[in-house]
Amino acid sequence: MIIALGSDHAGYALKERLKKYLIAKGCEMLDFGTESEQSVDYPDYILPAAEAVADGRAHGGIVVGGSGNGEAIAAN
Repeated sequence: MIIALGSDHAGYALKERLKKYLIAKGCEMLDFGTESEQSVDYPDYILPAAEAVADGRAHGGIVVGGSGNGEAIAAN
């Protein structure tokens, strides 16, 4: 199973933990970032993850951020 991941800076640590867990369970990852806890604009990372699910490159996706509200809006 291929999973698309995306996060802003507030969700970076959780994204990395999820990635390690899912890889250990045999999943493949498409990690769209971010790659640090440095402040970023979440749509730059959430939209590509959502598009990967929509266009079939990934079977599912997980996006994380500070509250999840903006990320959910952007992903949908």
